[in-house]
Amino acid sequence: MTAKEAENFLKNIKSKVQNAKAEVVFCVPYLAIDASLRAVAGTDICIGAQNMHYLDNGAYTGEISAPMLQEAGVDYVIIGHSERRMYNNETDESVNKKIIKALETDIKPIFCVGESLQEREGNTTKEVIASQINKGLTNIEKEKVVDVTIAYEPIWAIGTGKTATDEQANEVCAFIREILREKYDDAAERISILYGGSVNEKNIGGLMHMSDIDGALVGGASLKETFAEIVHYE
Repeated sequence: MTAKEAENFLKNIKSKVQNAKAEVVFCVPYLAIDASLRAVAGTDICIGAQNMHYLDNGAYTGEISAPMLQEAGVDYVIIGHSERRMYNNETDESVNKKIIKALETDIKPIFCVGESLQEREGNTTKEVIASQINKGLTNIEKEKVVDVTIAYEPIWAIGTGKTATDEQANEVCAFIREILREKYDDAAERISILYGGSVNEKNIGGLMHMSDIDGALVGGASLKETFAEIVHYE
């Protein structure tokens, strides 16, 4: 959405997502951040960014730094989204640098991990996820990691209309929690793990009743008024 479109959408939907069962965060394009913050002022809705650079400054034309986002007033930033990894050559190493920088700047990172269809069919899902988690959280201390939200988004289920079954999604989220327990002990229970992959108002209920899924990273369905049904799932 353009800044104006985002502002109008948020003004219209904000009353419909009040008293939601979950924290509601809209991660918007850079140019829509200011308008979005104005639109949700006085509510408990948070605004986040969709990406950021890992350096504060330098010759990186076109990039947006963490201090810029901090000054803009965002609370969250999505890091390592599958589309960024796929189309912008992001690596586990660059994702790790971004997570560290976000935490240093008091912006909460939403750290995305997920496997391709080829990796899923090759039975390497857990190997891929473990590598992404361990590399992405390198040098992040227990005291800081609780501010990281992890989003499991199977690449084969994004924008395809295919959704992992509730059990498939929960199995991987439970595995992620297991890795976090090994790395961070009891802090693992305080880290939110989201599922993302064609989430909509029809499948949200089943997903949210799974033991290790704490929330959802919603894509296309967040651009529709039925998003309100997702945050008020029964």
